[in-house]
Amino acid sequence: MAAEFAKRPHSGASRRSSVIASLARRCCSLAALLLLALAIGFAPLGVAAASSYLEKIDYTLTNQSNADFHGQDLEGSSFAGAEARGADFSGADLQGSILTQAAFAGANFRGADLSNALMDRADFGGSDLRDALLSGVIATGSSFADAQIEGADFSEALLDRADQRQLCRRASGINPRSGVATRDSLDCA
Repeated sequence: MAAEFAKRPHSGASRRSSVIASLARRCCSLAALLLLALAIGFAPLGVAAASSYLEKIDYTLTNQSNADFHGQDLEGSSFAGAEARGADFSGADLQGSILTQAAFAGANFRGADLSNALMDRADFGGSDLRDALLSGVIATGSSFADAQIEGADFSEALLDRADQRQLCRRASGINPRSGVATRDSLDCA
C-alpha cells in the first residue's frame, strides 16, 4: 500500500523528519491566525482581518482556468481540487500552498516558487515549470506528462519513482535562483 518513492541522498528517517517539519510549518501559520483571533476576543476588526486573509488565499474547489496570478504572493494558499487549466502563475510565490487534486494542465509556473507545496494527485500535464522552485514538494500521484522542466529545482521533492524517471528523461538546465541543476535535483543517474 505504500507508494514507491524516488531515492534521495538522505536517509528515510531524515526525509520523514523533513516532510513532518514541512507539514508542521504549514499548519502553524493557520494556527497562529486562529490564536490571534481568539486573543483579540473576536473583535470585529480581528474577524474582518481573519476573514479577509482567508478570502484572499482560498481557491479550493473553484474554477480558475486561464486566470492571471502572475507575480502574486499566494504563499500558503489553497487550490485544492481547483480547475486552473491554462492559468498564469509565472513568478508567483506559492510556497507552502496546497494544490492537492487540482488540474493545472497547460498552466504557466515559469519562475514560480512552489517550495514545500503539497501537490499530490494534481495534473501538471503540459504545464510550464521552467526555472520553478519545487524543493520539498510532496507530489505523489501527480502527473507531469509533457511538462517543461528546464531549470526546475526538485531538490528534496517527494515524487513517485515512475514520475522521477520520466522527468529525468527530459531534465536539463540549472535553476537561476538556487543554482541547482535539474538533473541533480531529481537525482538522475
